[in-house]
Amino acid sequence: MTQVVEQETDRFDRVDKFEARRGELADATLATLGELGFARTSLREIAQKTAFSHGVLHYYFRDKIELITYCVRRYKEHCVTRYDEILEEAATGGELSALFADALVGTMLEDTAMHRLWYDMRSQAMFEEALQPTVVDLDRQLEEMIWRVVSRHAELCDTVPAVSSVTAYSVFDGLFENSLLRHLAGDAGAADRLRSESGWLISTLMKG
Repeated sequence: MTQVVEQETDRFDRVDKFEARRGELADATLATLGELGFARTSLREIAQKTAFSHGVLHYYFRDKIELITYCVRRYKEHCVTRYDEILEEAATGGELSALFADALVGTMLEDTAMHRLWYDMRSQAMFEEALQPTVVDLDRQLEEMIWRVVSRHAELCDTVPAVSSVTAYSVFDGLFENSLLRHLAGDAGAADRLRSESGWLISTLMKG
């Protein structure tokens, strides 16, 4: 019995180490993925631009689709939980609006490569069937995250949302993607517009 327990413990340790290594590789290759985008990326090209050999990358990830989906899911799932902290911190609708706007601007400026890769991956999912399950699932999580913010804002303002969760997510996502594109193109005012327009938008989505 003791031997069986030890074997199971050893197996779980190996799995944990394998996943930890995959996480390290994903984090280390993110800048390259964001620079090259989906279409121009292969495991061999990533290896040429990082300290990891093609063999190492291929051992932990079958192909570029698995690596890219792993990277994006790893980041986006963390991003979703980060906004929940804002919901706990805000005491008024105005405070929530300001904190949410600051968070959107902060992630656009600090995590530009990750968001660029996400939008590239989402577009490619129109053609790559293997990407669709991950994109659909992450879109759902992001929609739920936006809806938690919108719903909490309505609660703090003693009203209700005037739109559905799909509409709320769509308009915020469109604003963010457009701001990101302008930021990448060198528009110095993109961040300030994202901050002001996201604050205006969340109020506009309320009834009354």
